[in-house]
Amino acid sequence: MSNIVLPPQLRKVVDKALLKKIQSGLELVEVELLKAVTHTDPVANVTSRHLLEAGGKRLRPLLTLLAAQFGDPSNYDIIKAAVCCELTHLATLYHDDVMDDAVLRRGVISANKKWDNAVAILTGDYLFSKVSDMLADIGPEAVKLQAKTFERLVIGQIKETQGKSEGLTQIEHYMKVVADKTGSLIATSARFGALLSGANAQTVEALTKFGEKIGVAFQVADDLLDVTSDETASGKTPGTDLKEGVPTLVTLYVIAANNPDDKDLIAKLNGPISESDLSGVITQLRSHKALTDVKDYLAKVAKEANDLLVDLPEGSAKEALKSLTFALVNRSS
Repeated sequence: MSNIVLPPQLRKVVDKALLKKIQSGLELVEVELLKAVTHTDPVANVTSRHLLEAGGKRLRPLLTLLAAQFGDPSNYDIIKAAVCCELTHLATLYHDDVMDDAVLRRGVISANKKWDNAVAILTGDYLFSKVSDMLADIGPEAVKLQAKTFERLVIGQIKETQGKSEGLTQIEHYMKVVADKTGSLIATSARFGALLSGANAQTVEALTKFGEKIGVAFQVADDLLDVTSDETASGKTPGTDLKEGVPTLVTLYVIAANNPDDKDLIAKLNGPISESDLSGVITQLRSHKALTDVKDYLAKVAKEANDLLVDLPEGSAKEALKSLTFALVNRSS
């Protein structure tokens, strides 16, 4: 049985019949995920399920299942595609943790620290191989879509590593990275659901664009949480990105404004922040105009996402997608 809890905003608006379908679909996804990572090799069998068993929101499978409601959701390839999207996401986490030298992921020791970098990289590669195998059974169009998505994921990572291109501001560069690293796979998750359910071309395109928008919104909301989260209430430690010197939209807004009154704050934001300075920086950011500006931008992206649904048929699936947008931009963890 799935232990994934649907966002409360979704449970409130979705009728019982659709809620049952989605929950049943997520349970099937969990079964297939465990089957996919099971291997006779004892090392691969343990390392590949390490992050899977640590939990996760399962946003990508959820979106695949919701998008499928605009066609015939009974096609079992929809479940397989949902699994592939989650496995792709998991694989990128293994690789990201190596690049970031991360210690924790989803509340457990990261694979690169529990074993080593080589094991973590190879585990990610193994998960990608499982995705290719599963999508080959669905068909060439599915394989092509995954390949294009993987290209964007990699290009986004390269952009993040190498820094901004000439002619772009830091904020423009950052948003391109977010679109590629986060938005692309969430867009593909929606596209798979719509395509494999046989939805019409207009619906497929609308849901793909919607997925990209909420993917961007998801990351911007995460940026806000790094400043605003209450560790006691959410379980998320504020200032994680600040301590590591990782740019977020909030810090980039402060730096771009270049307000003379923020001279000392900007100096601190241009690198990792020491433990002794962290609390003070968070306090400053919580009352800064940049925080309000990012919240306004997030609300704008959410509205743009829901506007993309305007021509879709009315019903519980459409309302569920709108509620999902609300849940993502107002999340506390």
